Amino acid sequence: MTLKPEDVRFDGHGLVPAVVQDARTREVLTLAYMNEESLRRTLAEGETWFWSRSRSELWHKGATSGNTQRVVEVRLDCDADALVVLVEPRGPACHTGAVSCFAGEAAEDERGADGIGVVLEELYEVVTARRREMPAGSYTTYLFEKGLNKILKKVGEEAAETIIAAKDEDRRALTAETADLVYHLVVLIVERGVTLEELGGELARRRGGKGDG
Repeated sequence: MTLKPEDVRFDGHGLVPAVVQDARTREVLTLAYMNEESLRRTLAEGETWFWSRSRSELWHKGATSGNTQRVVEVRLDCDADALVVLVEPRGPACHTGAVSCFAGEAAEDERGADGIGVVLEELYEVVTARRREMPAGSYTTYLFEKGLNKILKKVGEEAAETIIAAKDEDRRALTAETADLVYHLVVLIVERGVTLEELGGELARRRGGKGDG
């Protein structure tokens, strides 16, 4: 990361607002504040640190809940007085258990209304478009730019984290980690040119009792 804390114009209280976004979906997860120390730790450690205005202390996101956020990129706005932090969330961002602090119940219900097949098809289309267009600032673009070995490494990491979540009997973490694994698997099959139709055909063949032994 090339951003330096000295580049930032902190306010009179020594703080700067930080908008945290999912690096893949660009969903806004939360709005928090950083001081110079929390920004330095975020840049150095690759996970988000903030300044709690209510407790007047530094806090590491996920230190107690386990819902950490791996930092992909930190961007400074044109006035140098606000940050956008692109992250890979490891679980919900909100203390209520919601994915985003800005997601009400209606939004959550709406996202869950579609079957997983529809969601998977939409994800595949988005990833395919990223592979074709390679838009700057996209986490998916970053994976494709780094190439097959990076994608395979991420699949392995997410598989391991899914196993750990399952062993810990943490249902919420298991759901989040499985979603991360599925996303990276979709990136992998797009990179290798495998279609959902091919994958669906293979699953259908196994469902029919062929080759499942």
